[in-house]
Amino acid sequence: MATDNVHIGEIEKFGSHAHRWWDPDGELKTLHAVNPLRMQFIQAHTPLAGRKAVDVGCGGGILTEALAKAGADALGIDLSEDLLGTAEEHCRESGLTVAYRQISAEALADSQPGEFDVVTCMEMLEHVPDPASVVAACTRLAKPGGTVFFSTLNRSLKAYLLAIVGAEYLLRMIPRGTHDFASFIRPSELSRWARDGGLDLAGMEGIGYNPLTGQFHLTSDIGVNYLAAFRKPAAAG
Repeated sequence: MATDNVHIGEIEKFGSHAHRWWDPDGELKTLHAVNPLRMQFIQAHTPLAGRKAVDVGCGGGILTEALAKAGADALGIDLSEDLLGTAEEHCRESGLTVAYRQISAEALADSQPGEFDVVTCMEMLEHVPDPASVVAACTRLAKPGGTVFFSTLNRSLKAYLLAIVGAEYLLRMIPRGTHDFASFIRPSELSRWARDGGLDLAGMEGIGYNPLTGQFHLTSDIGVNYLAAFRKPAAAG
């Protein structure tokens, strides 16, 4: 793991929540709340039934299972043994067929380039030393004509105030210390890394939160959390 694009402290931090990953009222409740929006965004850009999908940085498998329920042949990859154990256990309890592997995006792209119709990488880029490397790996994993999805946090004052001060300290929606503002990624940066690999932007939307109703929603405002869909051009001929 020493050569992987990973902060060991981040692996340990998220792994410490493995036992409560699937608790909709636990520390990771926000992931459960936004997952339907992720799926709405994904399905607006690509069909999933019968498609081969890989969820990069799958954690305990919340999105991976949703992809499988929508009919995808889903693989989840992560570097946390604890989180993968939780994902596999919940998958057995759910009666779903999902594969999980402890491997980095870069290593999987080396061994299985161009094999996936759908590649998802949600709320991970801001937790690795070299996010551009992950974007490049996700690009290589996608088939020609495939779709690649990312979600991350915008490096903006609004994101600092809402995602860190608000969500971590005032509302306590997520554990303190979850995010480091310096690692947030501007949409222009993500788009540039994607273009460098030959991807075309297909759409971008934000995730908003209404503190009065406690509900999340998709929005045109990408100032805080945002989702991006990119398409890999189909092979010529």
